[in-house]
Amino acid sequence: MKDRRRDQQKEYQPINEQIGYSRMQVITDSGENLGILNRFEALAKAREEGLDLVLLAENSSDGLPIVKIMDFGKMLYAKKKKLSDAKRKQKVIKIKEVKFRPKIDEHDYQTKMKQAIQFLDEGNRVKFTLMFRGREVANKEERGQQMFEKIDKTLSEKGFDNLEREKDMALGSFWSRVYYIKHK
Repeated sequence: MKDRRRDQQKEYQPINEQIGYSRMQVITDSGENLGILNRFEALAKAREEGLDLVLLAENSSDGLPIVKIMDFGKMLYAKKKKLSDAKRKQKVIKIKEVKFRPKIDEHDYQTKMKQAIQFLDEGNRVKFTLMFRGREVANKEERGQQMFEKIDKTLSEKGFDNLEREKDMALGSFWSRVYYIKHK
């Protein structure tokens, strides 16, 4: 609830009687400069055209505020539409995770690699996580390195030569590495 109020305050734009300046530079909806008018004349012009008087800038080069006669609702709609279009065009990076144990059977390994390759083909990043339990943690470095070498070899055999990888993360009994296709 507080966030919505804060957003409304941020986007607050004085219109019509809310504009508290006595003199202002007025521009019409078509872009024509009407010059410097007092507040009442500017409001009368806006009402005459059936539009709103919107404050664009508080200080122009000559120190007077700039107002425009326009349809305020239409302007807000266009602004929201522009924001939603920009949001829609943003690409969301998805990270898919494939988990392995160090003593994984060959068929299970091939199944998980097939899934990981499918994720990479779709353009997603793939996070390979090795999970160590109990005594496996003691030789985590050795077994983990062997497993990641096997993963690297499998990916290069499948034709993923343009793969990049992020820094490894080793936390407790987990060891993760993220791979993604490098776009030129």
